[in-house]
Amino acid sequence: MTAQGEKFNRYGFIVDRKADKFQIKAEVEKLYNVNVVSVNTLNYHGKRKSRFTKAGLLKGRMNHFKKAYVTLAGDDKIDFYANV
Repeated sequence: MTAQGEKFNRYGFIVDRKADKFQIKAEVEKLYNVNVVSVNTLNYHGKRKSRFTKAGLLKGRMNHFKKAYVTLAGDDKIDFYANV
C-alpha cells in the first residue's frame, strides 16, 4: 500500500464488514478532511488453520474482514505518522 499511496494516491483501510462504499467515503472525508474519488472494497474469508503441538493437533480459523482501497483527489494526502 505504500507504493500505491505514492504512485496512485490510494490508501487501504480495514473496515466494518457491513459498511458500504458510500459510508466508507463519508467517514474518510470526515476524519481526514480530504476529497475521495473512488472506493474499492474486498471481502476476505477467514482461512482454516491447524498446527501440531505437544498436546496434539490444534484447529482454528482466521477472522473474516473487509478491506477498502480509497483513491484521493488531486494533491490530497493522508499522513498516518503525523501524531507519532
